Amino acid sequence: MTDPIVRRARPGDEHDILRLIHALATYERAPDAVDATPEGLAALLFGEGAKVFAHVAEQDGRVVGIAVWFFNFSTWTGRHGLYLEDLFVDPDARGGGVARALFQALGREAQAHDCARIDWGVLDWNELAKGFYRKLGGRHMEGWEPWRIDGDALAALKE
Repeated sequence: MTDPIVRRARPGDEHDILRLIHALATYERAPDAVDATPEGLAALLFGEGAKVFAHVAEQDGRVVGIAVWFFNFSTWTGRHGLYLEDLFVDPDARGGGVARALFQALGREAQAHDCARIDWGVLDWNELAKGFYRKLGGRHMEGWEPWRIDGDALAALKE
């Protein structure tokens, strides 16, 4: 197995990105939760004024990892942050430095854009991921809980 090559996603990568999004959803025990399409991903990632970005990791000519992210903002620091929406590495490619290489690319993006931090979420049962994040210097945000409004509740907000 060769060292991973990480690069910004480009048009044509949307099928591989979606393949890995589906694999992530299956890993996270929600195999039917993905509504994304290749066309929708291409428009959001590569269309004019894109606000969502991705890096892909290739190994032996195949996309084996993704990091999908966007910029957020912290009123406390007065600076942007980088929010990692999804990180996934094909199980066959794990242990080969792919996830670390993707995080290093995100670190370069964050520094290039003067971001104060990188934030992300992890499922409470995913101890393997938590251990990896700790090795990178990540930490659990004590006292904070993720919240969400979607579906009917989101639709009701416009009324």
